[in-house]
Amino acid sequence: MNNTKQTILIIDDDSRNIFALSAILKAKGFFTRAASGMKEAFALLQNDASVAVLLLDMMMPDMDGYEAIDRLKAADDYRHLPVIAVTAQAMTGDRERCLAAGADAYVSKPVDIDLLVGLLKKYVQ
Repeated sequence: MNNTKQTILIIDDDSRNIFALSAILKAKGFFTRAASGMKEAFALLQNDASVAVLLLDMMMPDMDGYEAIDRLKAADDYRHLPVIAVTAQAMTGDRERCLAAGADAYVSKPVDIDLLVGLLKKYVQ
């Protein structure tokens, strides 16, 4: 299953979340890259055309997921990338807010791995 079309970019400011998601997704046959914030993510995206989907933490200190989605969808080079919002926000309306902001899908923490893998299979070859 590993090939360059299947790279998943995990963007999260918590290294424990990156570690856990990377380990689980690797065990499921996916290849992952990671960024601890959007500045790092944009730099990685500029240099790695293999990224097929973004797993984006919505609550980061420097640039939250809502601003990040806005910037991604406004950029010709990145607007095609599917964004899965990953967030601890699980209050009524949070899913709808993420989708309205431009996320292609929403997964709450703790992450339901079967749900996440199902979503990822929609976007990776």
